Amino acid sequence: MAKHLADATVLHNGVKMPWLGLGVWQVKEGQEVENAVKAAIQAGYRSIDTAAVYKNEEGVGAAIKAAGVPREELFVTTKVWNADQGYESTLKAFEESRTKLGLEYIDLYLIHWPVKGKYKETWKALEKLYKDGKVRAIGVSNFQIHHLQDLLTDSEVKPMVNQVEFHPYLAQKELLSFCKQEGIQLEAWSPLMQGEVVNVPLLQELAEKYGKTPAQIVLRWDLQHGVVTIPKSVKAHRIQENADVFDFELSQEDMARIDALDKHHRFGPDPDNFDF
Repeated sequence: MAKHLADATVLHNGVKMPWLGLGVWQVKEGQEVENAVKAAIQAGYRSIDTAAVYKNEEGVGAAIKAAGVPREELFVTTKVWNADQGYESTLKAFEESRTKLGLEYIDLYLIHWPVKGKYKETWKALEKLYKDGKVRAIGVSNFQIHHLQDLLTDSEVKPMVNQVEFHPYLAQKELLSFCKQEGIQLEAWSPLMQGEVVNVPLLQELAEKYGKTPAQIVLRWDLQHGVVTIPKSVKAHRIQENADVFDFELSQEDMARIDALDKHHRFGPDPDNFDF
């Protein structure tokens, strides 16, 4: 079990991916994203998660450059957007992201959403990028079990990661166990339910019990489920606070109580029914 911010899970191809990282969804390009990434790296984070559609890859790249941490210590994720899906267009989109980030290689490249009729072509492009050594690991985001099964029928490389909406109101039990079975690392986006965690009575009660915040309780719950988590914040003190989850452990009973909050509630779009 993760005991330090530097601890990593090992993906099925042997690449190490930190258990906790900084997400930068909805973080403004320029000063805001640069400050957030710098604060995270200073606090000991080594994993940063962005995407082409966030329109802040340049800021992330600038902050990484300014941070002065050896490149091989960092784990940078970005994603191909829906409009760029398809074989050639994905290869082109990847080069654009890589250039904006100012990096020679990307650690993890994901298909952002399972666009019908396109994601298999897109996956072939990711396999090529992986084989060419431009990416250390490839994966998907927002894929349900049936999407993964479909992809696995004729892929040469199995996805290493599936990044999905995952939190106490959407505990994704079946998906989590399917991914574990297949050796695909599950990763949580919106782990803090877009800030809603502070309003959940059970999480307030457990925060009290463990001397932590509701957010820290949820991030610890992620980790104890073997789920990589990428809480987003732009405030330096919150970024630090989110990483302070390695010095305590939730009891099995409390884990089960949090699991019981599950009500299949999504704050984000439904991967089976989106139109963007």
